[in-house]
Amino acid sequence: MTAENGNNSPDSPSWRKPFGMILILLIILVWCGIVVSLMDWIDTLNFWLQLPIYLIAGIIWIFPVKPLLLWMNTGKFRL
Repeated sequence: MTAENGNNSPDSPSWRKPFGMILILLIILVWCGIVVSLMDWIDTLNFWLQLPIYLIAGIIWIFPVKPLLLWMNTGKFRL
């Protein structure tokens, strides 16, 4: 018989998930702050120039979050 350690059990909660969620919210808030600070400059552009900027700004925040989600689930930043 082996003694089970409650901390290493696969069912025990991990501190990585709540910490990761806080980091994700922080990344989103910082990214929104950056985009909002550029809004006066973006607003002076033509609609067809604004469109790709907002599309790129809406997608680019995913790239730093992706490895963070992997870390939250596996404990590693890469597979």
